[in-house]
Amino acid sequence: MSAPLPPLASIPPDVAAVSDYEPLAQARMSAATWAYFAGGAGDEWTLRENVAAFARHRLCPRALRDLRGGSTRTRLLGLDLAAPILLAPIAFHRLLHPEGELATVLAAGAMETAMVVSTQASVRLEDIAARAQAPLWFQLYIQPDRAFTADLVRRAEQAGYRALVVTVDAPVNGMRNREQRAGFALPPGIGPVNLQGMRLPPAGPPGGLLFGNPLLEMAPRWDDLVWLRGLTRLPIILKGITHPDDARQAVAAGMDGLVVSNHGGRTLDGMPASIDLLPPIAAAVGGQIPILLDGGIRRGTDVLRGLALGAQAVLIGRPYIFALAAAGAPGVAHVIRILRAELELAMALTGCRDVNAIDASILTG
Repeated sequence: MSAPLPPLASIPPDVAAVSDYEPLAQARMSAATWAYFAGGAGDEWTLRENVAAFARHRLCPRALRDLRGGSTRTRLLGLDLAAPILLAPIAFHRLLHPEGELATVLAAGAMETAMVVSTQASVRLEDIAARAQAPLWFQLYIQPDRAFTADLVRRAEQAGYRALVVTVDAPVNGMRNREQRAGFALPPGIGPVNLQGMRLPPAGPPGGLLFGNPLLEMAPRWDDLVWLRGLTRLPIILKGITHPDDARQAVAAGMDGLVVSNHGGRTLDGMPASIDLLPPIAAAVGGQIPILLDGGIRRGTDVLRGLALGAQAVLIGRPYIFALAAAGAPGVAHVIRILRAELELAMALTGCRDVNAIDASILTG
C-alpha cells in the first residue's frame, strides 16, 4: 500500500498545466540554483528545441473508436506501471526541498510511478529505497574508480533497485554558461552522498583544457559495458543514445534497453531535439529492446507523440523537479497526475484505447 501524501493544500490553486510550476519554482530558488536546474549548455538552442520540436509532430484525431476498457497501464522490463511515464534521474533534490529525494520517492509511490535515482542524489540510495512504494531504477555513472563503481552496483542490488540506467553521453560536463555566470556552487551539507569515499582521479596538467585530462582518459568505453554486464543480472539500460549505430551496438552488446536523450540540452548545444532523434533509433533497434524517450516533455500529448514515434515509455525531468521546489511531494504527484490526465484525453481523441494502440498513424506527418 502506498504511503499517504501530505495534504494537497500545498498545491497552488492556479496550477493547471505542468509549466505553471516553473515560475513558482523560480521564485523559491536562488538565482544560482535556478540556473543549475533550468539552464542548458552553450546558447541553450538544444534546450529550447527539446520543447519546441514536439509541436512539429501534429496529431490526427479519430472518431467513433471503441474506447471501452481503456487504460494507460503498461509493462516495461518486468514492471507493471500505471502509465508509461517515469521520473528521470536528477541530482541534488535537497537543493529544492528539505527532504530531497525522500519527498520525490513518496510522490512516485503514491502515483505508482517508477523513479530513476541519480548517482548524484543528495540522499543515500538505501534511504530512498527504504521509503519507496513503487519500483526504483538506479542511474549509474561509471566512475574512474571502477572498484567503487562495482560497489555502487552491489549497493543498488542489495537495496532492491530493479535496473541500472547507465548514462553514457556525459563523460564530462557541458559548457553551461548560464550556470557559470550565476556562480553556482553546492552549499554546505548538500552533495553526492553516494560517492563519499571514492578515489578521485589525479588533477589535470596545470593550464590544461580537456584533452589529456585524466578524467577524459578514464572515461567509459564499450569494453566497460561488457565488464558491467558481467557484474550484475539487473537489466542495463543505456541513457544518452542519439545515433542509430550506437543503438545497434548496444543491442549487440546485450543491453536491455535504451533512453534516447540529449541530456536535457545540458551537454552539447546544437544537437537535435530528443523527439527528432527517436524515429531513426527506433528503426535501427527494430523492437529488439525497449526504447524510452527523455527530454522536453511538458504535456500528455508529448507523451503520446513519443509513443507514436517508437518509444515504449518516457522520462520527465524538469517538470517534476520544479513541482518539488514549489509544492513538495504533493506537487510531484500533481505533475504526474496532470500528464496522465492529458495523456488519457489525447489517447481518447486519437482513438487509442491502450498504449499498444498508439502508433505513427495518429500523426499527420
